[in-house]
Amino acid sequence: RSYRKLALKNHPLKCKEPWAPKRFRQLAEAYDVLSDPMKKGIYDKFGEEGLKGGIPLEFGGENPWTAGYVFHNNPDKVFREFFGGDNPFAEFFAEDGSELILPFGGLRGRGAMKQDPPIVRDLYLSLEDLFYGCTKKIKISRRVMNEDGQTSTIRDKILTIDVQPGWKQGTRIIFEKEGDQGPNVIPADITFVIQEKLHPRFKRENDNLTYVATIPLGKALVGCMVEVRTLDGRLLNIPINDIVDPKYCKVVPGEGMPLLQDPRRKGDLHIYFNICFPKKLTRDKKLLLKSALLS
Repeated sequence: RSYRKLALKNHPLKCKEPWAPKRFRQLAEAYDVLSDPMKKGIYDKFGEEGLKGGIPLEFGGENPWTAGYVFHNNPDKVFREFFGGDNPFAEFFAEDGSELILPFGGLRGRGAMKQDPPIVRDLYLSLEDLFYGCTKKIKISRRVMNEDGQTSTIRDKILTIDVQPGWKQGTRIIFEKEGDQGPNVIPADITFVIQEKLHPRFKRENDNLTYVATIPLGKALVGCMVEVRTLDGRLLNIPINDIVDPKYCKVVPGEGMPLLQDPRRKGDLHIYFNICFPKKLTRDKKLLLKSALLS
């Protein structure tokens, strides 16, 4: 009842104040949370920070990680589903802008079915996940229409994503019509976009991996052996026989990421170098360097 009154009062089509759209969105988000027993319970126990940041593991039940709540940013969708019509706002106000009295049971949609805008979320994966491939199970809570065709219930569903070796950042996985159900609307598609987590050793460039080795100036001049621990746990010993300058790159074929079209093949490993210069030299060492390099 409170949402109905405040939503009608603050709807941007009626209220022309500059703050009306923000207020209308806040009301929709509050109703979306408080009308869902699970979200309301988390909010009551942990507050807004717990609701949006995810609840602690010990409160997560069988799911080892509970994702934080993110409002879908569609207050018109909440408004439409609440009143049960496809475009209800036109019938809530008279020509002079005053509120009309609705018949018992509200309005029923009569317009053509429209699909809600897609819901897009990022899915962060490690380089190891994208190297080997993996399966990710994501629990979503959505509104599902009841048999009466007018009311809805919040229900959980598990979406399964089979990550393939070689997937890149920006890969999109679409679950068609898995969004909230409502009268006279087609549920939104839910899209997950792959994002790569930062890795402590490697940076990815398409199918290649980049590694930065730190070596002293002396080894840059006379050569050395560089050790690299790969994503699959092997220890590579890479001989460096060239003189290493700041732009030098050692390419190791076949030690990069799997190719999506053929995971048996891999990109390359590119090794760049951070050359450490000595902070000071003794007079004798300077003479030796002068003799070796400048004579």
